[in-house]
Amino acid sequence: MKRGYYDDRLHGNLLMHCYDLAPPRIRQYLSAEIDYVLEMIKPGDRILELGCGYGRVLHPLTSRAGFVVGIDTSAANIECGEQLLACVSNYGLLVMDAVQTGFRDNAFDCVVCIQNGISAFAVDQKALINESLRITKGDGLAIFSSYSPLIWNERLLWFQRQAEAGLIGEIDPEETREGIIVCKDGFVATTVSAERFRDLVTGIPAEVNIDEVDGSSIFCVLKAHKKF
Repeated sequence: MKRGYYDDRLHGNLLMHCYDLAPPRIRQYLSAEIDYVLEMIKPGDRILELGCGYGRVLHPLTSRAGFVVGIDTSAANIECGEQLLACVSNYGLLVMDAVQTGFRDNAFDCVVCIQNGISAFAVDQKALINESLRITKGDGLAIFSSYSPLIWNERLLWFQRQAEAGLIGEIDPEETREGIIVCKDGFVATTVSAERFRDLVTGIPAEVNIDEVDGSSIFCVLKAHKKF
């Protein structure tokens, strides 16, 4: 997706409205992603969510983890997140770039970047993975996800609803195909396939598991090698 789009246009309450427009199958996909991550979190874990938005994923993570930090490049998203999480105490939110965080090495038990963040951030994907592993403890997890091609029709329907609501530009039907959604205002939504994930993690110092979840997500879970 076009870098800056979320900061300049699709943030805060407008981003929340995107999720209000999600069809039932997309809502199932969104819930299945969170459930998958929750199964990997242990009580007391220190978690970082990259691209936390208004706290949609971060909120349920606080119920399982010891402490959860969310970072996002949009100050408006962070402000909305503070409102959503007002009754929660075990969290922190920061405006920060996921590729160049200010965290020390080995700071987190788990780094989470789901709902296609690895594409949506529009950054160097390998650099994003390397930075995530740098701040993950030895034997900790870095979790990424993207869309499965099996959910293409429902995903396209969801983006069409967003375009009709004026949240994103009009979808270009001639350029939109094979997992790539192109809008006439320059907004482009891509995905990372299982094969692309394998390419990205080649040579990475971690155990790698790539899994399809719910027929809607491709997950790439990296278990960081022990660090001495």
